[in-house]
Amino acid sequence: MSATTDTPKNIHQGRNVKRFREMLGLKQEALAYALGEEWSQKRVSLLEAKETIDDDILEQVAKILKVPTEAIKNFNEEAVFNIIRNTVNNHDQAAFFNYYPTFNPIDKLVELFEENKKLYQELLQSEREKIELLKQNKGQ
Repeated sequence: MSATTDTPKNIHQGRNVKRFREMLGLKQEALAYALGEEWSQKRVSLLEAKETIDDDILEQVAKILKVPTEAIKNFNEEAVFNIIRNTVNNHDQAAFFNYYPTFNPIDKLVELFEENKKLYQELLQSEREKIELLKQNKGQ
């Protein structure tokens, strides 16, 4: 069993195991149980504190967590935050986080009332015309 010595700078494999485990909603006890009888919650905790993890143990953990071994070896939280920060900074932040409609909702409401008023006036005029026609037909 040899420890991995070619880990890039700022990558903490134990912390990465913890992050993947937590993302899956798996407790340390459950990971220990899946790793075998010689494992305990305390041993998993110690594993998650290690900067580099033996390749064979890392492969077992990766198989249990159903992630590629390389994902645990290369996951760099700082790089993820940089990607998110660059993505957000390359957009209009106000438009990215908030929705501003291109119309004023109150103006739209006033337009609806005005249209409703116009339709009511037309209906009223139509009824008046009908009444006049009935009066004319009655008088004949």
